Amino acid sequence: MNISYNWLKDYINTDLKPGEIAPVLTDIGLEVEAVETYEQVKGGMKGLVIGKVLTCEKHPNADKLSVTTVDIGKGEPLHIVCGAPNVEAGQKVVVAPVGATLYKGDESLTLQKIKIRGEVSEGMICAEDEIGIGNRHEGIIVLEDDVPVGIPAGEYYHIEQDTVFVIGLTPNRIDSCSHYGTARDLAAFLSQNSAIQLTKPDVSAFRKDADDYPVEVIIENVNGCRRYAGISVTGVTIAASPDWLQNKLLAIGQIPISNIVDITNFVLHELGQPLHAFDADRLAGQKIIVKNMPDGTRFTTLDGQEHALSSDDLMICDGERPVALAGLFGGLESGITDTTKNVFIESACFDPVTVRRTSKRLGISTDASFIFERGVDPTITILALKRAAMLMKELAGGKIASDIIDIYPSPIEPCTVELSYPNIDRLIGKKIEHNVIRGILEKLEFKILREDEQDLSVLVPAYRIDVTREADVIEEILRIYGYNNVEISRELHGSVSYTSKPDREKLANAVSDYLTGNGFNEIICNSLTRAAYYDNLDSYQAKRLVRILNPLSNDLNVLRQTLLFGGLESIVHNTNRKNPDLMLYEFGTCYFYDKTDIPGDPLDNYSEHLHLALFLTGRKYEMSWLAGDENYSFFDLKAYVENIFRKLGFRIDDFQASGLEKRKDIFSDGIAFRHHDKLLAELGVVSRQLLKKFDLKADVFYANLYWDRIIEMLKDIKVQFSELPKFPEVKRDLSMILDKSVTYDQIKKLAYQTGGKILKHVHLFDVYEGKGIESGKKSYAVNFVLQDLTKTLVDSEIDEVMNRLMSAYEKNLNAKIRK
Repeated sequence: MNISYNWLKDYINTDLKPGEIAPVLTDIGLEVEAVETYEQVKGGMKGLVIGKVLTCEKHPNADKLSVTTVDIGKGEPLHIVCGAPNVEAGQKVVVAPVGATLYKGDESLTLQKIKIRGEVSEGMICAEDEIGIGNRHEGIIVLEDDVPVGIPAGEYYHIEQDTVFVIGLTPNRIDSCSHYGTARDLAAFLSQNSAIQLTKPDVSAFRKDADDYPVEVIIENVNGCRRYAGISVTGVTIAASPDWLQNKLLAIGQIPISNIVDITNFVLHELGQPLHAFDADRLAGQKIIVKNMPDGTRFTTLDGQEHALSSDDLMICDGERPVALAGLFGGLESGITDTTKNVFIESACFDPVTVRRTSKRLGISTDASFIFERGVDPTITILALKRAAMLMKELAGGKIASDIIDIYPSPIEPCTVELSYPNIDRLIGKKIEHNVIRGILEKLEFKILREDEQDLSVLVPAYRIDVTREADVIEEILRIYGYNNVEISRELHGSVSYTSKPDREKLANAVSDYLTGNGFNEIICNSLTRAAYYDNLDSYQAKRLVRILNPLSNDLNVLRQTLLFGGLESIVHNTNRKNPDLMLYEFGTCYFYDKTDIPGDPLDNYSEHLHLALFLTGRKYEMSWLAGDENYSFFDLKAYVENIFRKLGFRIDDFQASGLEKRKDIFSDGIAFRHHDKLLAELGVVSRQLLKKFDLKADVFYANLYWDRIIEMLKDIKVQFSELPKFPEVKRDLSMILDKSVTYDQIKKLAYQTGGKILKHVHLFDVYEGKGIESGKKSYAVNFVLQDLTKTLVDSEIDEVMNRLMSAYEKNLNAKIRK
């Protein structure tokens, strides 16, 4: 939001400079993100002065040039070589002396003392296009004889200069989305220390001139239109707006169009009430009907774009057809044109949800929709209407030709809030005098209904639609009183807190530290994503999506079921910026909808679960003469996942590993880890079909850890201390030929079932298929670690265990032991 300093001062009498006002606005909750300068003419004609041509002679070395001397009111007359055919002695002219800068578009020229065909030139006598006030270049500007010599050109032309505050407005502060609204807050703050007067736009002179152009207004959808007011202004002349109005609009980035349209924009930015002006002669039946149209109705907006309407879109219609999208955009067939003579002004209060839904569905965003979507003050509807009608009468020569039509079916009752002075002191952290609190509330237009020593009751002004609770009112008091005026307390208050075990945050931080320490970067992706990602997926079905009723866009219309797509978007973003080698992780919540027919709370159909996602893609090492060109592999990802589980206290040997046959739409290959039959992690290579949708050519290795389940499992895992063993471990290797269908998990489980207590670990260190191995078979090489914590193992005990293992493999897995 842009706020003009000059415009702001129309409503508040202050001598504070822009640099002093900016921090005040930030302190009261209107954060100033930037302070910009507006100049009616680029450069503001700085350095340009009014001069008088004293002499004018032909250039001795050029037929089309003249050599002049020009008095600019100080110092010696300037010698200036001029090429204009109309330059003559005695003229009053605009002079750009040495050091002045002239602008033309994005180009600039700083004048220097030079020689032109042998004659010294100490500046330039300017034409219209050279100083930015016109396009003519046939000759220099010749001013009236009575213009004083030496005055700045900017002063003569009354060049407007302004300072603009760029305010980052929060959604709840739409009341300050206007110059008067900002002035109201500023006056409330400044009035604590000085006599500041807030001046509201005066409409006391409003009078009806005639009653010869009535327009009938009917509201059929009273839920979508809370209040609708209008008035007719006839006999207007469409022309350019006066300079003062154009400058105000230009300063805040608005482009002047015509006097009628500019007036509606002016009132919007003055009071925060959007208006719309119709060409009244183009309204069929001199009638306005606020209603919804059937699905598929075609409507063309002012920009010439045709739209297919939905039955949910609120429309402004005349007696035959729709003429405007309520709260968004006018229609082409009823807009103001150069031939418009009679105008109907609309000032309304539309339902925020209705306006926003239509805005997002059609992809139309306007200044009006920005305000209506956040809630407009229903009490300024008539004030804005009168203000616009009076300006049209003044600037367009019209007459007010009807009574004000005001349809307000269900007036919005102002909110009453009960306040406690002790609560005010407690929440603010400082005791503020009661008279100061009363003064702040009254300056903010809160009405005090009742007050005693301990409590007061206030009526919240209609413009503060977000203030409904005691804490809200206290916040208003504090921001105007000043956060910086509340001293830091010397008291320290504390409480004993108990955190249930396992500590979720502590464990998440520990895992984050481990991953970050190993080169991973944490990402935080939007929980909102696009529903199209879930089309034709069995792993994450579209019917389980939590859909947003009023989405920001079609790209953000559902809550995510998986962290995968956000991670792939991050990989695409980095890859497109020459950063393809990535190690990423994210802790994030996923959301699910599972409709049931069981009566109960509808919220029971929804669930959310925390997940941890890991992503590896690209080269494993930076390119160098020392490191090879090695890419990440599935085994790198598996190692990180297993280390996470070890860090949390799990024994990897207790996990059951299985394939991901049911996840083929996500993984082309991979494994799942289960613990006591509960799925804790899935990891593998993202399917090529899915990568193709994201235009990714390199392999992406992805792990999905079910964090909520992992934390729940940790409650049953007891981490116990044991001293280091005093007796050595023994390692034995075993090589055997097995059917291809036999998995390592089967080998490991059978080993632990057979080996007894002294078998501590089982490791697979080689798998071979090919020459020397018959078809349908493969060779496994397995390492066994044996250890007795009470004594040193002897050969007979070791051989006994190994013999039992070989017998078990031969019997249960049809293994052939290789000697």
